[in-house]
Amino acid sequence: MGEAVVALEAVRTGGCLCGAVRYEVRGEPYIAGLCHCKTCRKLIGSSFSATANWHQSQFSMSGTVETYERRQFCPKCGARLFFLFEGGAEVFLGTLDEAPNGIGPMLEVWTVRREHWLPPVQGAAQHDENPPKL
Repeated sequence: MGEAVVALEAVRTGGCLCGAVRYEVRGEPYIAGLCHCKTCRKLIGSSFSATANWHQSQFSMSGTVETYERRQFCPKCGARLFFLFEGGAEVFLGTLDEAPNGIGPMLEVWTVRREHWLPPVQGAAQHDENPPKL
């Protein structure tokens, strides 16, 4: 008899700097990318943000978060973690426990604001502003 091959679903964990908030994402994200917009730059304190989106059924969390501008953060240490929206979660990839995490950008948005010293990500769709609805 042949043996059934069971594919293991990827499970990634993450959380805030102080450990008060933890989360888990299962499977692969349906989109991942870099954003160079003014809001993301201010929010992250860097030249761009790196995020990935999972469906609501793939995301779970523990701990208490606060919300500012629709994005969730730890009220103890202030770490920005994710953006919970109807049907899913957009996770800031820098909050995952493992690095590298194996998730590469599929698109870049607000490239009109990308720093001149930062080249486009090869193979990622490029959008001057927000892309059409995904």
